Amino acid sequence: MPNPLRTLLERIESFQGVDGPAKAVSNTVSEIPGPGMVKDVLSGSVIGHALHPMLTDVVIGSFVSANALDVIGGEESQVASERLIALGIAAYGPTALTGTSDWADGSVGNAAVRRVGVFHAVANSAALALYGASLAARRRGDRSKGVALGLAGAGALGFAGYLGGHLTYAQGVGVDQTVFDAGPADWTDAAGVDELAEGEPTRVSVGETPVLLLRRGETMHALHDRCSHRGCSLVGRGEVSGDRIECTCHGSRFSLEDGALLRGPATQPQPAFETRERDGRVEIRRYS
Repeated sequence: MPNPLRTLLERIESFQGVDGPAKAVSNTVSEIPGPGMVKDVLSGSVIGHALHPMLTDVVIGSFVSANALDVIGGEESQVASERLIALGIAAYGPTALTGTSDWADGSVGNAAVRRVGVFHAVANSAALALYGASLAARRRGDRSKGVALGLAGAGALGFAGYLGGHLTYAQGVGVDQTVFDAGPADWTDAAGVDELAEGEPTRVSVGETPVLLLRRGETMHALHDRCSHRGCSLVGRGEVSGDRIECTCHGSRFSLEDGALLRGPATQPQPAFETRERDGRVEIRRYS
């Protein structure tokens, strides 16, 4: 039996009608602001994971709590419900801003993410409008209308949350792109030393793990080649400067020595590997 929600998601992912404006918006948001402190805050680099989910808890918690009070609290809960809705509305701006930043980074080159993100934003906007109308009706003294509008807002909010979950858990927006690929636990052959040009990053495959190798004299650096932020190849899109490498897809910077995160929008460090040379071959293993 077909899953109607799965069918709906497939239709949204293949809906090309939003591509033009959505691509323009995502490209603009990806560039403004550029890499730096503002982008790090929006992305969650400063706290070690995406900021957006934390803020959604404030919005959803406030709105749904107001709905719950409407159902079980009666008229005595009117003031509390109004305050909760007002809190949710106040938190909507920064929540939408952080979500838009994550969506824009994830949608570059990914039409399915771009399309689902648009419908997610539309559903959230509908929820905001309904809860705003609910608050206005309550303050005019029409509690029944306010409750009805709030319940409608909860429906829109639930659908938006469903799409948001799909963006994260099915399409990987905001997820560390290396988390399920830790690399070899034991010393494993990676490449011949003579295959590595001095000072030039080289991509090799160690098992199923893409690895960046960089030889500088007697020093060998090895990092996971898939950027933890959105999965771009650091060899293909990376720029080396001194002891760091920058992924030019979105501007994240990592230490060549240990993969430490030096600048977002990545939220996680880049996995680094131990290296050794044996009989003219480079071997690597993940740090224990």
